[in-house]
Amino acid sequence: MTGQPSTTRRRLLGALGATGLGGLAGCTEIGGLSNGDSAPTAPTVTPRSPPSGPADSTETVRAAPAQAASGLSPDAWIYNEGLPGPELRVPEGDVLEVELANDLPRETTVHWHGVPVANPMDGVPGVTQQPVGPGESFTYRFRAEPAGTYFFHSHVGLQLDRGLLAPLIVEESDSHVEYDREYTVVLDDYLDGAPQPLYEGADSGGRGPGMDGGGPGMGGGPGTGGMMGDRRPPYAALLANGRPPNDPQTFDVREGQRVRFRFINASSATYFRVGLGGHPMTVTHADGRPVDPVAVDSFRFGAGERYDAVVDATNPGTWELLATALNGRESPARALLSYDGDTSAPVAPSVPRRELSYSDLVARTPIEGLDGNPDRTFDLTLSAGQSGWLIDGQAYPDADPLRIREGEHVRVTMRNRSPVVHPMHLHGHFFRVGNAVKDTVVVPGHMGTVTFDFLADNPGNWLFHCHNLYHLESGMARLFQYVE
Repeated sequence: MTGQPSTTRRRLLGALGATGLGGLAGCTEIGGLSNGDSAPTAPTVTPRSPPSGPADSTETVRAAPAQAASGLSPDAWIYNEGLPGPELRVPEGDVLEVELANDLPRETTVHWHGVPVANPMDGVPGVTQQPVGPGESFTYRFRAEPAGTYFFHSHVGLQLDRGLLAPLIVEESDSHVEYDREYTVVLDDYLDGAPQPLYEGADSGGRGPGMDGGGPGMGGGPGTGGMMGDRRPPYAALLANGRPPNDPQTFDVREGQRVRFRFINASSATYFRVGLGGHPMTVTHADGRPVDPVAVDSFRFGAGERYDAVVDATNPGTWELLATALNGRESPARALLSYDGDTSAPVAPSVPRRELSYSDLVARTPIEGLDGNPDRTFDLTLSAGQSGWLIDGQAYPDADPLRIREGEHVRVTMRNRSPVVHPMHLHGHFFRVGNAVKDTVVVPGHMGTVTFDFLADNPGNWLFHCHNLYHLESGMARLFQYVE
């Protein structure tokens, strides 16, 4: 299975569909459950339906190649002529209807990252829906809950790294923190050409044409006899709200205000450290879910993670907000925090004394139904193969599904035998990790271990994968499959 040519796997992964097509047709017979379940076959469970009745909000998102006037690469594909695409805002509990109009030369979908939508609305082609062809459209419909900071992006092949991404904010009716002003900060890594797979055709030094094998803690590539390193595309820049470091956005504040920032790591392959000059940040939400406020100087987050933080504007001046790639050499993504009328030179963050860790996060609203011992456990190994990234030695889509039953308390333990971090994302569910509630969690390299628990309360076939797009593209994914 690990020896299959990556070209075959990539062709299948472009539609992300080989193991999940049965879920589109309703119930199918599959093998018995893992962990000793003796049932020889078990039918899959019908997913819940999207909400019916009139929508409270309707939007249209048009995916199209970037125009020359945008200043973006001619290979960029974007939503509604912007990078990032339009911020969608909707009150918690409203039914949101979004029409995806595909003006691209290829098929596409939209995934609503972090929102536990009904399975048919999840946007994974071949698993939850047929991909939307060129010139076609598809309408997504879901109830916007719970409140939080999310984003949406293409889930076809490497399209995310062309620029098909945008924030989604579900507004709470009553926040547990007070603030006067709010800004969304979307962090991204920008290619000035079309994205290409990284994990085949490497030379004897473990580097293919145009590959960047740099960054701390990197191992050797395929063919070196060692573990695969965290090779990244040759990014032209790291962006904050679509702007390069030499043209930063300015966030205006007045002294005495409390400013809420919603940070989204929408990158394809970058692990960021975020810090703000002259001010601590009080983290209030992790992956959209409220936590007990914790004051820090900086935080790290992997692709797919989000943090909300409140800043007390008590230090007049102009200050740099920097997001540094911990696994790359590009100049940090950059924005400015400027008090009204200040003209002084911007000041960078100092060396952080307090950096956020998962152990600092305590959820305000824990997941119910996770008391006691789990009903089902999975012990998974994350590793590198000769042609890609693996979970338990298998590369998706040629990988066994992880079968669960509705209502079960499921525990997943991940051990990382590679030298690099893996931001692992579970579709359709939140999970408990430590005392936090999240949907994406970074598993440290060099034998790092992370355990999370979730309640199987959203039937369907759900993708579980590394949110480093190039790790996903080369096989680091599995399906959680609900069965009777």
